[in-house]
Amino acid sequence: MRSTGPLAAFAATALALSLAGCAGAGGDEGLSYEDSPLNKYLSAAWGGDMSPEEQQKQMDERQREQEELMAECMAEEGFEYTPNLQNGGMVMSGDDIKWEPEKKEWVEKYGYGMVNSPFNEQEMPEPEEYVDPNQEYVESLSESEQQAYYEVAYGVPPTEEEIGEDGSYEYNWEDAGCQGWAQHEIDGEDPWQTDEFADLRKKMEELWGSTQESAEMKDLNAEWAACMEDAGEPGFKTQTEAQMSISDEQSKIYEASYGDGTTPVDTESPEFVDPSQSPEMKALGEREIELALVDLDCRKKTGYAEESLKIQFAREEKFIADNKADLEAFKAAAEQNK
Repeated sequence: MRSTGPLAAFAATALALSLAGCAGAGGDEGLSYEDSPLNKYLSAAWGGDMSPEEQQKQMDERQREQEELMAECMAEEGFEYTPNLQNGGMVMSGDDIKWEPEKKEWVEKYGYGMVNSPFNEQEMPEPEEYVDPNQEYVESLSESEQQAYYEVAYGVPPTEEEIGEDGSYEYNWEDAGCQGWAQHEIDGEDPWQTDEFADLRKKMEELWGSTQESAEMKDLNAEWAACMEDAGEPGFKTQTEAQMSISDEQSKIYEASYGDGTTPVDTESPEFVDPSQSPEMKALGEREIELALVDLDCRKKTGYAEESLKIQFAREEKFIADNKADLEAFKAAAEQNK
């Protein structure tokens, strides 16, 4: 079984959601992000046509195959390795989460869903107790043998020179030991990352920005901004700016407590205050609801959600027509690689 690589799947899905969802969720009877022509067109290639249960089954099967390949690879290098099936991921279903930013009752409770999010109310399943099936074997090895084991299993860790200032480095499966080889055997070549679709990637990345900068969206945002100013909330040029103003303030509150990540913070100290429980965050949550309610009223008056989706979807339809051959080629490559 082959499946699209996790980075590509995430990038593609995130792009689809941003194209389809950020402009607005639509009204009760009008358009919604689910009507996105581009999302519909490529959902099968990206696995969007699978239920959460099917996705979980596929993920579990992929994990099993990968671990069995890793065990074979380790054996060839002279090490024992028991397939670890607890390393897999879990597909979360949002079916029980109501995301209704176009309903007043929802906005009165959650605002934009940032400080007070409905996802915070979801009960997470109790995680299974993790037991590494290889721990006993690894502990039986000498210190030098353990180092060799980990290098064979996962590759030699990147040097300080290879790691960027932000902690990132360029991943190469050929340098990631048996795990990298096993992942590559399962995933194959990731079509979304190949040079063949570089131009298509660039065009799709530009689509969202060009939609927001279109004359139609500028006119719609100007109408919305005038409504906001009349309602006592001036200073916003676009609807997304209103949401981002809350996000920016939330980030400042967290940064005030945790810093920029370069200096360790003692969260066990009696002087440390959890920013999510701070008076500042509580006040921001109240401000969020206040702003979101005015925003909602102006979106209703201007028909913002419906009109923005109409603008977006029209541009998606044109994008599909203009890039049909490349989209078909990518869709075929992605489906073959699943």
